[in-house]
Amino acid sequence: MRPPHREAHLIQRIGWLRAAVLGANDGIISTASLVVGVAAGSASASEVLLAGVAGLVAGAASMSAGEYVSVSSQADTEEADIARERRELTEQPEFELEELTRIYIDRGVEPALARQVSQQMTARDALSTHVRDELGFSEHIVARPVQAALTSAATFASGAALPLIAAILAPAGWIAPTVSAASLVCLAALGAIGARAGGAKIVGPTIRVTLWGAFAMAATAIIGTLVGHVV
Repeated sequence: MRPPHREAHLIQRIGWLRAAVLGANDGIISTASLVVGVAAGSASASEVLLAGVAGLVAGAASMSAGEYVSVSSQADTEEADIARERRELTEQPEFELEELTRIYIDRGVEPALARQVSQQMTARDALSTHVRDELGFSEHIVARPVQAALTSAATFASGAALPLIAAILAPAGWIAPTVSAASLVCLAALGAIGARAGGAKIVGPTIRVTLWGAFAMAATAIIGTLVGHVV
């Protein structure tokens, strides 16, 4: 007898993958841009590193708080919809049964069979069935504020550490170009890893992430140079 076939769909990774890629990408770009901008303004190496460390700490805290607040709002909306669905199942069970039947008919199920399936699913677990088939909520995309906040903070700090390491290792007077080059390599690798983890093609995401990083660093370098000359 064959063992049961189990499929591992990549969509199950979306909850943590989005926060991880966003955090690491933001960590690299924002910290590298900050370091390059300050270095372009002819600041000392110690001032550049201080700015980079401050950017890492502030960015990680901001990303964590932002993700928590944002995903908490999503979770509140989901809970409100589920509570409403629970109430409607109690007050209008027949209407909810008809609604579920219509959903299955619209998906291509024969009316008689759709009615039968709706009755069986309702008898088994009415709320879970409506949450999944009517509201479109599923376990792998449900909002998890704490998980998103911790993932974003950790990945931001990890991403931000890379340009700082490059700045520490850079030869005197070469902090800006060294950090820029190292950060672009890290961004390209991040784009490829994120695409691979999500099952997407590698080239497009890699180019997209790298170009936006280059644009951000170029912009701060120009501003840093102009401000540095004025000050």
